[in-house]
Amino acid sequence: MSAPNRFKTSARDMVLSLAVLTAIIGAIVWLTQGCEFSPSGPKVDPGSAPTVDAPKELSSAARRVDFPVRSPALPPDWRANSSNTTPLGSGAGRTVAVRVGWITPGGKYLRLSQSKAPVDELVVFEAGGDVSASSTGTVDVSGTQWTKYRGRGEEPSWVLSKDGVQLLITGSGTEDEFRTLATAAQTAAPIAK
Repeated sequence: MSAPNRFKTSARDMVLSLAVLTAIIGAIVWLTQGCEFSPSGPKVDPGSAPTVDAPKELSSAARRVDFPVRSPALPPDWRANSSNTTPLGSGAGRTVAVRVGWITPGGKYLRLSQSKAPVDELVVFEAGGDVSASSTGTVDVSGTQWTKYRGRGEEPSWVLSKDGVQLLITGSGTEDEFRTLATAAQTAAPIAK
């Protein structure tokens, strides 16, 4: 009787080992619900997101910046969950962007960014730097033309220049949600300093 072929034994053992490991990993993932398939994208649980007082944050920012800031009046089921003022640009053209984000009733996210930076700089900044500031068209919102741009990933950006300030909306919201925020932003009066 001859000894078994070493190659055949090793390959068979390796395949069996991989099958056992795959079964163990599959059981762990299944038991812990570690993976989820969501072809329509991630869902946001509105109850788990933080809440900020958008009018208060925008009023505070309006006192610190050198351009008019608007506080859009949105429906009560929109929940502001983020706010910041972030530097933008460099050198003599350095300015800031005042940003507030909302969770919409549909569980999507929209952000309004206000800045006196040039449109192209603001578009590229809000998209994370990986897009060109080429317009993809316009959209009419209650008689006002907003210019559309590519945003981060598949998210669009809508921009309106008003009184020397760029109002930019971006996020995962629906077109109706974009229109709601755009209408509120374009009709809001600048906050008194």
